[in-house]
Amino acid sequence: MENLDVHVLRHLAQWRAQGERALLATVVRTWGSSPRPIGSIMALGASGAVVGSVSGGCIEDDLIARYSHASDADALSDGAPRLLRYGVSADEAHRFGLPCGGTLELLLEFNPDAAALQQLVQWLDEGRMVRRTVDKATGQVVQQVSDAPEPLVHDGQQVANSFGPEYRMLLIGAGQLSEYLATMALFNGFAVTVCDPREEYSRHWSVAGVQLSREMPDDLVRTMRADARTCIIGLTHDPKLDDLALMEALESPAFYVGAIGSRRNTALRLQRLSEHFGLGDAQLARLRGPIGLYIGSKTPPEIAVSIMAEVLAAKNGVALPRGMTVEEGKLAAAQPPQPLEDDGPEGITPLVCGVG
Repeated sequence: MENLDVHVLRHLAQWRAQGERALLATVVRTWGSSPRPIGSIMALGASGAVVGSVSGGCIEDDLIARYSHASDADALSDGAPRLLRYGVSADEAHRFGLPCGGTLELLLEFNPDAAALQQLVQWLDEGRMVRRTVDKATGQVVQQVSDAPEPLVHDGQQVANSFGPEYRMLLIGAGQLSEYLATMALFNGFAVTVCDPREEYSRHWSVAGVQLSREMPDDLVRTMRADARTCIIGLTHDPKLDDLALMEALESPAFYVGAIGSRRNTALRLQRLSEHFGLGDAQLARLRGPIGLYIGSKTPPEIAVSIMAEVLAAKNGVALPRGMTVEEGKLAAAQPPQPLEDDGPEGITPLVCGVG
């Protein structure tokens, strides 16, 4: 399953190339709680087909009623973009299923240019980051390849939004845990590659939609050119495979680099990478391990949930509270329980003795 934005833009480009009228809706501003973040997009075709989402569903239904199968033949005619706001009143927020106090504003672009959309999708397929700027008064669109993602900007005259290629996940090892983690990553929009040169593991790989590589993991990390939308995870427990791949990964801007293993094995890995490969403190600080969030996971599917949750938190820029990582959770669980203070018999204040 490809990145949601790419999925939406690809369908919109296909509709427009076939001459179908359509609109592109973008969440440009929110107040209070909102079901979808700023920058979220949705495409709506004249036939009523919808790809993507700007809310939990009720706003999509309203847009379909307004702009597809409409009795007004000009509902999706060419024209300047339009701003549409939902949830201004409590009644409207309730009607459209918005959270308490939630309001969101959409930019609607009518019949975006087919050639420009095809160019945008082509750049995204090539792995490029693109900044797309829309003039609200005229609808004119400027698209430029950029080096890094930027937040959506709505300055009153223009709306600029960044679109990036798919997030990628490279898993070192084709074992059972990789099968569960790869499956979860696929339905979260990652392009997944599993690398395992060991024939006894790779020959049994069976997860559809995952690219399988049998080359050495460190060679693959170099050739795939990991970027800031890439995560790399070692799952083999074999230093000959995991360590070399991790060493290459830590030289890249990958947003998540980690490896499975106990706290002891993680400490030994850090020692090896420092003493034998010369990695510095700044690089080693980026290496996550033991990976995952502490949820008491024991089975491969539970461990996969734990790892995927940590990957998504890193992808979304969420700073996790203390105690949520596997290492912190196990350390806390190993501490003996503290005895409760005895307040003494009811109605009697205990005497506290001390010096000074």
